[in-house]
Amino acid sequence: MSPALLFAILIGYFALLLAVAWATSRNANNDSFFIGNKSSNWMLVAFGMVGTTLSGVTFVSVPGAVGVDGFGYAQIVIGYVIGYVAVAYVLLPLYYRLQLTSIYHYLDVRLGRRAYQSGAGFFIVSRLLGATARLYLVVNILQAIILDSLGVPFWLSTLVVLAMILLYTYKGGVKTIVWTDTLQTSAMLFGLFACVWILLGELNMSVPESLNQMQSQGLARIFTHDLDSPNFWLKQIVAGALITITMTGMDQEMMQKTISVKTLKDSQKNMLTLTAVLVVVLLSFLFLGGLLYLYAPIAGVTASGDKIFPAVVMGHLPAALQVVFLIALISALFPSADGAITALTSSTCIDLLGIKRRTDMTEAAKESLRRRVHLGFAALFLLLVLGFKAADNPSMIGVILKLAAYTYGPLLGLFAFGMLTRRTLTDRLVPYITIGAPILCALLEYNQEHLLGSYRLGLELLMVNGILVYAGLFAISQKEKAGTAAVTV
Repeated sequence: MSPALLFAILIGYFALLLAVAWATSRNANNDSFFIGNKSSNWMLVAFGMVGTTLSGVTFVSVPGAVGVDGFGYAQIVIGYVIGYVAVAYVLLPLYYRLQLTSIYHYLDVRLGRRAYQSGAGFFIVSRLLGATARLYLVVNILQAIILDSLGVPFWLSTLVVLAMILLYTYKGGVKTIVWTDTLQTSAMLFGLFACVWILLGELNMSVPESLNQMQSQGLARIFTHDLDSPNFWLKQIVAGALITITMTGMDQEMMQKTISVKTLKDSQKNMLTLTAVLVVVLLSFLFLGGLLYLYAPIAGVTASGDKIFPAVVMGHLPAALQVVFLIALISALFPSADGAITALTSSTCIDLLGIKRRTDMTEAAKESLRRRVHLGFAALFLLLVLGFKAADNPSMIGVILKLAAYTYGPLLGLFAFGMLTRRTLTDRLVPYITIGAPILCALLEYNQEHLLGSYRLGLELLMVNGILVYAGLFAISQKEKAGTAAVTV
């Protein structure tokens, strides 16, 4: 299929998003942008959050990683389930009880202003790096299959994609994203199952036959029993739980949509529904990866990792499936990027600039400030995506999980200290603790051969980071004074 036709399909899909944005953002204000006027439908939020959680990295990298790790990612998925249950029944009741717009306001109430700003700051860094890494991956694939042949440079492609995202999030924010994410998740899941169905037909296999073939080629192995390996099953399960607790339950982007639901009960139903759908979808992506690696030798495809999925579909499968793949890929791109820019804008305005506390500003002035911040983050996204392009790592899912270990670890330590103790802090020292812990983790990882022997650190680095922050906070804390009440779960 010609690149020009694929480009026309891309523009048509974006026009549909703009139509949805126009319909949902009428009469929108700052409350619409930040929390959807607290009136989002829990079923729409749950379904749309599947797309936000998966992103283009899952769409391309999870199937691509099967060639090296088999179905080992399923170990992390088990941990995800544990983590989502913890978010639903531990964190959400706390957020609703305090009626939060920004979840980091809990840190202000419980630990003080510096803890609050430190938590918000680490979220901003985390989401900036994670979202731009995801955005880079998908734009890079679009560049290879469409835009290079049209003579469009990578920087311009990224700029145009960001401009598209700004156009449909600029006014409505969360109120719009709840609906656009639902549309995009539908397209992405249709693409996933269509690719599975076509590949099974191309291989002339049933599901049980293909699984037997994957097993015989070592593609379907799940558990790693080597304790020293970064992929040891217990490490992966614990890491999966902590990743979900931090990257969902302590992440303003994910919680911003969740707490836009009116009641706690509906919000919990949203979280549990998300969990069930996500497990099915992630296991389907692993199965798709196995099919790709069974099909690639037959078709003469030598690509692997992040490149195998687009190489097989765009080079060897029917034109109709190429269109489905393109739309699904774009649908995987937008939910992670649009929600990230919106959440970063919200956190900066509320947590760092104190827009909710400003009595010296009119509503019009606050809205103007919010829009300037929104534009500023779009510019930062552009710069960081270009940075990832220069680095050009072959497997972005590994990069994103490593970034999460360093940047979400301090959030894990802050929330854990606030919720598990009743001690008070010397507030001014908190930033030093939260910055020092990731530095110590980096030194530990860099010198692990000398310090740990054959043992290799994996995703448990997130837990180590959180423990270091917790220990540092404990060292600078005092017992709660009589007559004061800490806000705990």
